[in-house]
Amino acid sequence: MPPLKLGIVDQSPVPNGSDARTAVAATLDLARWADRAGFSRYWVAEHHSTNSFAGSAPEVLIPAVASVTERIRVGSGGVMLPHYSPYKVAEQFRMLQTLFPGRIDLGLGRAPAGTGRAAQALRYGRAPIAIEHFPQQLDDLAGWLGESLDASHPLAKVRATPRGKDVPELWMLASSGTTAAVAASRGLGYSFAQFISGVDGSAAVRAYQAAFQPGAHRSEPAANVGIGVLCADTTEEAEWLSLSLHLWRMRIMRGMDRGIPSPEQAKEEFEQAGIPIAEVLAEETRVVVGNPAEVRDALLALADRYGVDELMTVTVTHDLAARRRSYELLAEAMGVE
Repeated sequence: MPPLKLGIVDQSPVPNGSDARTAVAATLDLARWADRAGFSRYWVAEHHSTNSFAGSAPEVLIPAVASVTERIRVGSGGVMLPHYSPYKVAEQFRMLQTLFPGRIDLGLGRAPAGTGRAAQALRYGRAPIAIEHFPQQLDDLAGWLGESLDASHPLAKVRATPRGKDVPELWMLASSGTTAAVAASRGLGYSFAQFISGVDGSAAVRAYQAAFQPGAHRSEPAANVGIGVLCADTTEEAEWLSLSLHLWRMRIMRGMDRGIPSPEQAKEEFEQAGIPIAEVLAEETRVVVGNPAEVRDALLALADRYGVDELMTVTVTHDLAARRRSYELLAEAMGVE
């Protein structure tokens, strides 16, 4: 297997007590560093109507990231296509490819990326697009990007501009195995987000690889896995920092969206609720937590289980300096260059 590549998925987390401007500034700072350090990709997320993540508009944040970097691929992780016109998305990403040729990825998902009311606001009076129509949306988008719509298509004469020969890399994002066949049959890349569901998606990735059909966008299968990572100098420090993420998830499940809490807040709240910290840390499948050696071994084992040569890492902390430090330790441990 080729050397393991590491990318970053950045949700632009907003620490409790901070603000979105600080979060986005940290995203740009981390992207600059990741570009110099040798990371493979930098994907920005789409989240709506939340106090916890500032990344709501990948099509706006991508050019900002690409403008402050030179080599790293930059893209969406992802654009939630059911909310939007495939034609408009095609034009947005054709423009990005024109501005930053050879560096743009278009990761596509079908999750709501927010509350039901947020999805309603995004549609703004339009009826929701049924989930069974997602493959058609995907085909229309790919057709406009590649100027390959079938002549029988009612909008075949409409061109997505600016026109050009190059198109972004297309990736299908998933947190379950249901879209593996969709990605494989259309010759797209496939990215499984274990950091969202905690589900072992290795069977889905291998099914995608086995069923892959070369197409206009890709001649060979390409798969990666999104996994949470929190690395610190010691295991104890990493576990301490991870309490923020654990409390955030518990709060979200209870309908409380207050930004990313501090470890101190998390410890106090877990103790008040009578929840042992050891129980909080046990059996976590969405994030790898530990010192550099522990994280390295866990990530190598994860990549081997999935049969992939690239991992997309997601690090969420209250202290943005600790997030940067986690990535620095990760790069050193994994030999990123």
